[in-house]
Amino acid sequence: MKVLVCVSNVPDTTTKVTFNGDNTQFNTAGVQYILNPYDEIALARAIELTEGGKGTVTIIHVGEISSEPTIRKALAIGADDAVRINAAPRDAYFVAAQIADYAKDKGFEMILTGRESIDYNGSQLASMIAEFMDIPSISIIKKLDIDGNQANLIREIEGGKEMLTVSFPFVASCAEGVAEPKIPNMRGIMSARTKPLEVIEASSVEKLLDFKSYSIPAPRGSVTMLSADETEKLVDLLHTKSKVI
Repeated sequence: MKVLVCVSNVPDTTTKVTFNGDNTQFNTAGVQYILNPYDEIALARAIELTEGGKGTVTIIHVGEISSEPTIRKALAIGADDAVRINAAPRDAYFVAAQIADYAKDKGFEMILTGRESIDYNGSQLASMIAEFMDIPSISIIKKLDIDGNQANLIREIEGGKEMLTVSFPFVASCAEGVAEPKIPNMRGIMSARTKPLEVIEASSVEKLLDFKSYSIPAPRGSVTMLSADETEKLVDLLHTKSKVI
């Protein structure tokens, strides 16, 4: 089995988010980047499904050379090889087009992504890749098992769970529960240095989206404390200040 896992290079959750003077570009100075946590879940499950000689796991990332430490971490966790498409990941459409263009003739049975990246939280990539490749897509799965020439998946829906069966090839985005992220050991870290990392140039993709500006969420307001007998004042504040009633 050949599995392709898409990984993102995202700012650490402890990073202080700032933008340049006119709020049109993220300020990368001093930012620590990490492997997207949801992609780590997808990678962990891919490794579990292929370990023991049952297949191979290839990492793919759309990004510039600065993202290679993140790719090497994915290799240290257990992926067999990696591909970096040499381009800034300007939006999900562009990234999906690049991945689909690479994967279309490589014979991957599964293409796995995280449910979303923790910087843009778009949850668009998996379905876009599948659309480009004209194969099934299953979003935000909680369980993935292989049964012969098909996969059994579970995802949560309102009021319960949905059980799905899909034939290869397909694309799925993984959420918590699919697998536990793996911590690279010393052997993995050492072997990651010599594992193949192919760098290819990006294909031409029409630009459909422009980011005009960014903004930081407004700071939280002050807290108003009321005693238990001030019911009328509470109702008035909910109506006039919070405007929820």
